[in-house]
Formats: sequence, C-alpha cells, structure tokens
Amino acid sequence: MRHSFVSLLSASGVPIENISRLVGHSNTRVTETVYRKQLRPVLLEGAEAMDGLFSEGRSPKQ
Repeated sequence: MRHSFVSLLSASGVPIENISRLVGHSNTRVTETVYRKQLRPVLLEGAEAMDGLFSEGRSPKQ
C-alpha cells in the first residue's frame, strides 16, 4: 500500500521531500531508494519490448 501511495504522489508531481514526510521518513533517502517505484515506465518498456519480439517475422497488415 505504501508503494502505491508513494508512486501515485510522485507521478502527480508531489516533491519527494513532502512525500517523505507524509510516509514518516526522517529524510528522503529511504523514500527514494525503497518506495519510489515508477511502475508505468517499467510496464511501457516491457510492453514495447514484447511488441518488438512479436512483430518480428510477421508481415504488416494490409
């Protein structure tokens, strides 16, 4: 739950210092290294890689 909270706030542009205080960390180090997960870029990167793999060898739709 905490990962989602930090990720959503981070993606919404909330400064890391504010997020760190909201989750009870004394500084931003733990927030940045453990909880600040950006899931969307990782998912998009994986989806693009899969698209590339599955599009090889197929003829384009006509």
